[in-house]
Amino acid sequence: MTQKIPLDERKQHILKAVVDDYIATAEPVGSKSLVQKHPFSFSSATIRNEMAELEALGYLEQPHTSAGRIPSDKGYRAYVDNLMQLENLSQEETERIRGYLRDSLDELTGLIRKASSVLSEETGYMSLALSPHMRRSHLQQIKMLMIEPGRALVVVVLSAGVVKDRLVRIPELLDANQLMQIASAIEDGLSGMTLDDITLVTVASAARNTPLPESLLNQVLYEAYVAIKQADNLELFIDGQHQLLAYPEFHDIGKARCFYDTLARDGIMAGYMNEIKDAPDPEQPNPPCGQPDKPSYMIRIGQEIAVDGLKDCSFVTTTYKVGDVIAGRIGVIGPRRMAYSKVISHISFVKQTMNEHLRRLARGEEIVEEQLK
Repeated sequence: MTQKIPLDERKQHILKAVVDDYIATAEPVGSKSLVQKHPFSFSSATIRNEMAELEALGYLEQPHTSAGRIPSDKGYRAYVDNLMQLENLSQEETERIRGYLRDSLDELTGLIRKASSVLSEETGYMSLALSPHMRRSHLQQIKMLMIEPGRALVVVVLSAGVVKDRLVRIPELLDANQLMQIASAIEDGLSGMTLDDITLVTVASAARNTPLPESLLNQVLYEAYVAIKQADNLELFIDGQHQLLAYPEFHDIGKARCFYDTLARDGIMAGYMNEIKDAPDPEQPNPPCGQPDKPSYMIRIGQEIAVDGLKDCSFVTTTYKVGDVIAGRIGVIGPRRMAYSKVISHISFVKQTMNEHLRRLARGEEIVEEQLK
């Protein structure tokens, strides 16, 4: 999507100044304002003519006849692809993010949830984090814990550090020891297998020697199978929806309602994030916070977002990895007037920090069993 901007140097300077000022103020930008705020070596009349040409080329828009200009989607695109300057995060910011994420390093779901939360808090926008597909992850443990007669909790632990649980119904005749026997047999037989390779037949085969009546056993095995396969369900964590209400773009009740209705529609955002085709990852073990030669993030602006209700927004996304196989996504949604440099610096660092910890989780270094007690 990145394209070289077909503008001369003067137009580029003016376009960058207009976008920077509009991001900061949310007010249309005029030529006199640019002369006062920026050290241009040309007159207000020249700037006014250049802005008119930028409008004719589609980079700027004039919301009202007597108003200044604001960037169009095309203008924002030129800005983020060619004119934006990224800054490294301060040491205080990086330490704060690392410290916040460090509390959840023993379990993938907790880390993803914390990543979404810290992104929203640090950027001032709404954040989203999508769990990875776990099909190629290996089953490590399965526990079946009696809650009460007829109800049990199935806890599934995967090699990626994911712990999923599911409340199930079981025959009331079964006791806690029998449940433990079934779970132990399944774990012994399937531990190390990928979710892709686990079927109802393999689950039944693993527990075939458990000394229980077949009618009782089959119901429990089916529930265990469903719990294992559902560990691959995508989860979407959203944080900071309220943050957007502070921006003028969301003061329009109709636009705000449309946006929040979209978020409330089950599976819409998770499905969209799952289908996003990201730019090639530069595969740097410790990528800098500044912009790499091939950005590992994607920016979608206004009409580029193929979701109803988000045409007044921008959406910055990137992927995180567990080893080389499993990948999920994190993102930030804000107005088209978002502080792109700030968002990209933060999302790049959160991605880097997550990848560092998830490499350790993939090796099984930090998986704990506290959640099974």
